[in-house]
Amino acid sequence: MLMPHPAVLRRLVEEYEAAVAEDAAAGGGRPSTRAQDLAYTLCVSTGTRDVRHALRAAHRMLAAMGVAGPRTTGAPSVRPGPTEIGVP
Repeated sequence: MLMPHPAVLRRLVEEYEAAVAEDAAAGGGRPSTRAQDLAYTLCVSTGTRDVRHALRAAHRMLAAMGVAGPRTTGAPSVRPGPTEIGVP
């Protein structure tokens, strides 16, 4: 499997988590197009089909590459229902 560049992977995780946080703050019931696009890209980049798995894989890859994780704190902000933005 191809490995994504650490800086690109880190940026994807940060942008995805920011998009999810913005969606939650806006109170929308469905993920924004931006969050869906980022979830898809994370899945492709990590060889997964579900954004939850993609986030876990991204964090593992970043740790294995010796790259500090995203600048967020705590667990990744993933809203319930990520299968809506899973990769078919």
